[in-house]
Amino acid sequence: MQGKGIIKFFIVVVTLACLYSISFTFVTRSVENDAAAYAQGDQERERAYLDSMANEPVYNLGFAKYTYQEAKEREIALGLDLRGGMNVTMEISLEELILNLAGNTEDENFHQALRNATERSKQSQTDYVTLFGEELKQLSPNTSFASFFATKENVGSINAQSSDSEVLGFLRTQSESAIDRSYNILRTRIDKFGVASPNIQKQQGTNRILIELPGVTDEERVRSLLQGSAKLEFWETYDNLEIYPLLENVNQTLAATLKSKKPSEETALADLEADTTEEEADLGELAAITGGQTDSVTQDSADAQLAAQNNPLFNIMQPSIVIGQNQQPMLRPGPVIGYVELKDTAKVNDILRDSVIQSIIPANVKLAWAVKPISKEDRRLELYALKPSTSDGEAALAGSVIADARADFDINGNPQVTMTMNTEGAREWRRITAAASADPNNKKSIAIVLDDVVYSAPTVQDEIAGGNSSISGNFQIEDTQDLANVLKAGRLPAPAKIVEEAVIGPTLGQAAIDAGINSSVIGLIVVLVFMVVYYNRAGWVANIAVLVNVFFIMGILASIGAVLTLPGIAGIVLTMGTAVDANVLIYERIREEMRLGKSIRQSIADGYKHAMPSILDSQITTFLVGVILFIFGTGPIAGFATTLMIGIITSLFTSIFISRIIFEWMLEKDWKITVSNKWSANTLVDANFQFIKNRKKYYIISLIAVIISLVFIFTKGFNLGVDFKGGRTYVVEFTEAVNLEEVRSNLNTAFGEDTEVKTFGDANHLRITTGYLIGETNDEADAEVLTKLEGGLNQLDGNSHEIVSSQKVGPTIANDIKTSAVYASIFAIIGIGLYILLRFRKWQYSMSSAISTAHDAILLLGIFSVFDGLLPFALDMNQHFIAAMLTVIGYSINDTVVVFDRLREYLGIPANQKKPHAEIINKAINSTLSRTIITSLTVIFVMAVLFVFGGEVIRAFSFAILIGIILGTYSSIFVAAPLVLDLTNEAEGTETKSIPSKQKVAKA
Repeated sequence: MQGKGIIKFFIVVVTLACLYSISFTFVTRSVENDAAAYAQGDQERERAYLDSMANEPVYNLGFAKYTYQEAKEREIALGLDLRGGMNVTMEISLEELILNLAGNTEDENFHQALRNATERSKQSQTDYVTLFGEELKQLSPNTSFASFFATKENVGSINAQSSDSEVLGFLRTQSESAIDRSYNILRTRIDKFGVASPNIQKQQGTNRILIELPGVTDEERVRSLLQGSAKLEFWETYDNLEIYPLLENVNQTLAATLKSKKPSEETALADLEADTTEEEADLGELAAITGGQTDSVTQDSADAQLAAQNNPLFNIMQPSIVIGQNQQPMLRPGPVIGYVELKDTAKVNDILRDSVIQSIIPANVKLAWAVKPISKEDRRLELYALKPSTSDGEAALAGSVIADARADFDINGNPQVTMTMNTEGAREWRRITAAASADPNNKKSIAIVLDDVVYSAPTVQDEIAGGNSSISGNFQIEDTQDLANVLKAGRLPAPAKIVEEAVIGPTLGQAAIDAGINSSVIGLIVVLVFMVVYYNRAGWVANIAVLVNVFFIMGILASIGAVLTLPGIAGIVLTMGTAVDANVLIYERIREEMRLGKSIRQSIADGYKHAMPSILDSQITTFLVGVILFIFGTGPIAGFATTLMIGIITSLFTSIFISRIIFEWMLEKDWKITVSNKWSANTLVDANFQFIKNRKKYYIISLIAVIISLVFIFTKGFNLGVDFKGGRTYVVEFTEAVNLEEVRSNLNTAFGEDTEVKTFGDANHLRITTGYLIGETNDEADAEVLTKLEGGLNQLDGNSHEIVSSQKVGPTIANDIKTSAVYASIFAIIGIGLYILLRFRKWQYSMSSAISTAHDAILLLGIFSVFDGLLPFALDMNQHFIAAMLTVIGYSINDTVVVFDRLREYLGIPANQKKPHAEIINKAINSTLSRTIITSLTVIFVMAVLFVFGGEVIRAFSFAILIGIILGTYSSIFVAAPLVLDLTNEAEGTETKSIPSKQKVAKA
């Protein structure tokens, strides 16, 4: 084995890297266990404990120290299906954006074009702007698009002479800008929500934004937060020198209050634990919290306690000061009045909400937090003092006056933001800036506030006339882009609406974790036991490789920040089954070499050498399926694809290199190496089944099965999942078992239409799907559906219930998911076919593999159609099924490629050149039969375990793979390889001669 030293070094490096990545999960679990023990069931107390640890070092590696927050960011993240929480897809309303860009024209054809484009977008993959352009051109063929969009606000981009294509280009640019703007706003709002490890990402090529909020339970609060309109304002500000006396008064009043309290009350007030209540759902109040929670850990130092009592405000808020020329601290000029650690902002909010303190703060002083900490290293937030410009406490100027804003550069090449206002805004802006710059020795700042959070507070240097301004400072390019987007948020509103939603309760998430862990452990044990029973001592070597493989998978998942989902766990379980595939190929080849009389050392060397092409070909085809799933899948499916691809890479590495190193070590120690037990030594050694001779019988069986499947597919069809047809699905848990028909009848009456009601695992769990108001995705429709659902369920007297999860998918989303599924399937078959063509250089191989995979896909679809409603679990056609079907396709090709590789090897032997092609193909099938059956059995074992113990959520998914593996094994033996013969004969115009039944197949 060449390069053994390099491989060993690489193994050590990868092992250490994986240990490093996985260790963060154990560290965070330890801290969270301490928090749970401290809180004793009080969730607010537990969360306060964790918030207090956010910036505390909890992991010291010598060369680096990590806080709890940093360790949390590096742990293995759990998906919503394992952790519970909320997943929503926001869609930016381009219809309203375009209408606003046209100055809210009242032209009927324009409005009709928007309505038509919206309707077409539900079934089309074409972008919305193109659809709108087509509809408007059809309704108003003689009208220039520029006549609608050549407004004062758009004067910098569109004029009356602009062509239709230029207008559409402008609309696309504005659409992309609106999506970026909404993304930034939503990201900021989510950061203020206090959610651990939120995930927000733009879906490229669409006007949608995907948001995952683990652990969230208050869905109404989330919906209100995400769908609220952006509120941009310009505020005049106070100077720090003006506000500091007020802060001193607050500090002294609070200290006096503390001293007058009883000891027990004093301790409670000194702790200042955050009380994040339901009433804080208001967006502005929520944003002000900025995600900071209370640090409820008691101060150990007596000096610290005394400081907290004497200076309760300044103990947690540092005044804005600067060191003067005489080295004495002095108040820093400007609108920032103090700095507070992110974790302590809730304490300050509690102080400011206190009724006594509120009576001290004048009504014309408004305090607001900065949007983000000062830097990654400095986790403090700035607190600003804003000055209302009206008696009603309103801002000086609303953001709706902004005509345009863009990131730019000043004459020195430094990043800045240029801003243009409309006529009304320019007039008011001149007044405000004149007042702010009136005193040359005390120039004031204007705060740019979005959703009650300060994004920037530039100092006004001079009066600005004409409405054209530039904002400069210590900006990076990204900062100016974000600020420009914020400024444009006040104009051209493009509301974001929830078009897809999934809510998973923590109870269901914990059940999924338990099911995933159980199935993984049992599946691993099954594989380990089987390998030892069948391959004896070599089985132990394979088992070490499998265990190392699982370790590497988890380490890599943690290192790349991948999210582990329930299908992802299924991917790991499946990988454990397929991880032995390479070992089986090697071991079977070693056994063949040993039968030729070679020594064990030479047999191992030749076994690895000759098995390598089959190993690479089989794993690459499956990897291609993983890539396609990752590209076209979302959420859990992408998680499954990630673990599948990682598992293939790590299993190749462990099977080829780690197992080889172990064998080399055993040979050096003169250990006896065995690759079989007595009962398994000669399994299928002299197999001579007449697959080719009887191939037409198998063709007929397959053809009949395909015809039956197609009949059911086109007549009965499928039970489409909610992600394919749209609608709303709820999983409901009852205290007692329920009568399915009674529930269905009650809900049919409530909704006035057929409702799908199925058991979900136990008899007291139901999955309810309704298409009622399927085209409406607004809050009112959601509330109406939920009211009718509750009304129908409440008719079950004495049997209380709880909705443990819900999912909503709009028709547009459903159509896109279906389209992506079709593309994924087509590209998978084409991609695999092309790879086979390139690898084997004969179209017969590629065509037979394509026919074989189509055969498997049709039969799997047929089984789901035939048995839907007959089996005690749902067989929905959804994203999980598509993932399972593509996995089956990859596995089927995996088997087929091994036969093809052996066939190519035999054809390369000069002695076989004169033998009938049929004989050689039959020999190739028989010689790889033991490998095909053994690997299929290992995968069938683990998928059977997953099917039984994996939980209801992925039962249909594991069932599809389980049945698909059986179909794939059948097709690779009885369909794919025989087809190579028939396609070759057809191309050459020859006939196949029967192989004598008594003819022995020569040993390889």
